[in-house]
Amino acid sequence: MRPAIVIATCNQGKISELAVLLKNFKIEVKSLADFGPIPEVVEDGDTFEANAYKKASQTARILGLPAMADDSGLCVDALNGAPGVFSARYFGAGISDTHRCQRLLQQMEDKTDRKAVFECVISIAMPGGAALTYQASCQGLIADKISGTNGFGYDPIFYYPPLDKTFAQLSQVEKNRISHRGKALAEVNQEFDKIIQWIEIHERNYNDSGFNPKK
Repeated sequence: MRPAIVIATCNQGKISELAVLLKNFKIEVKSLADFGPIPEVVEDGDTFEANAYKKASQTARILGLPAMADDSGLCVDALNGAPGVFSARYFGAGISDTHRCQRLLQQMEDKTDRKAVFECVISIAMPGGAALTYQASCQGLIADKISGTNGFGYDPIFYYPPLDKTFAQLSQVEKNRISHRGKALAEVNQEFDKIIQWIEIHERNYNDSGFNPKK
């Protein structure tokens, strides 16, 4: 029987992206949609790593299966690293990505330092608490205006100088090659045979402990 891993998100885009990445490996990919409702994870960590681990480990512990989660965000030098871990809720809940980009551009109106970085941390956690962590980043600049219609979040205002485009002007193939999440996923992809071995070892130890809720 193939080992299984749960993608710990309700974001269909992330689920599809990760499922494509993992399709060639001998592992069954599940998402939260394959299970009944579970408690929502409160992302109250002060680092991307803390939030990614919390999402992955809580999901793994509740479902009794290994889980993968990512946490990512935009860090702007002139804003002392903000929005950072609060990127998705920096200007409050329920506002559109376009409005969020407009608000950040307003904060940058008088700033000459436009340097920014997208950060991503991926955590793969076991029900017993053990975890693997992968981290990557992408350096860029905050653009002067919104440009492009692809992507999501702050992509329309994140300018990537080597390609002379914002992330929202890139094709998905281009973005996956150079983005923070794309590079982190590439590291996972390169090591996934070893990751499967790691999962199998920890699953055997976990099952032998007698605490597996699937029994």
